[in-house]
Amino acid sequence: MPEAYRICYEGGQGEIVEKKSRFIANVRPVKTEEEANAFIEEIRKKYWDARHNCYAYVLGDRNQQMKCSDDGEPSQTAGRPMLDVLLGEGLHDVCVVVTRYFGGTLLGTGGLVRAYSQAVKEGLAGSRVMEKLPGRKLTVTADYTAVGKIQYLAGQMGVTILDSQYTDRVIITLLIPEPQRKEAEEKITEATNGTAVMEFSDPMYYGLNGKDLVLF
Repeated sequence: MPEAYRICYEGGQGEIVEKKSRFIANVRPVKTEEEANAFIEEIRKKYWDARHNCYAYVLGDRNQQMKCSDDGEPSQTAGRPMLDVLLGEGLHDVCVVVTRYFGGTLLGTGGLVRAYSQAVKEGLAGSRVMEKLPGRKLTVTADYTAVGKIQYLAGQMGVTILDSQYTDRVIITLLIPEPQRKEAEEKITEATNGTAVMEFSDPMYYGLNGKDLVLF
């Protein structure tokens, strides 16, 4: 069964100041290494006068690709702590670049780790994070007498009705969370005395952007 996982649906920005050094975090959803590299280059050009543009990204629903860079900061003080924040938040398909404008005071390794980590958290706070949930579309073709029963079941199960078409029969399309697939099939069969024709789509993902449903 496909598993749920978290993504950055809309990128954003956050900033902290530590001993006069500015740390600006830019976050963006990315699907491929090429997209991540293009974003990193875009930020480097935007903040061309900054001393450091450190980055981290995670790709794939099982973290198939991960990469990070200290970009001139002491080893393991920037990129790896940034990556650890993304992994700790359980995020996938996301890239973050933290730009540092040096303020004249050295922060030490511990101070750098804290600053870069906190900058990423601020960047994520300014972004929109979403959980991608596994599900399937279920097309139900039934007689008009079954409409009320199907609608009642959908409400009872917390299932979204995506579409309804009325011809000689009724065709109702539902979005079924993967864990409820068997239950939905059994309940609709029972409610319609086995007269409904059901067809499930291939596995897909969906999520909620606020109250808005998003299909992937």
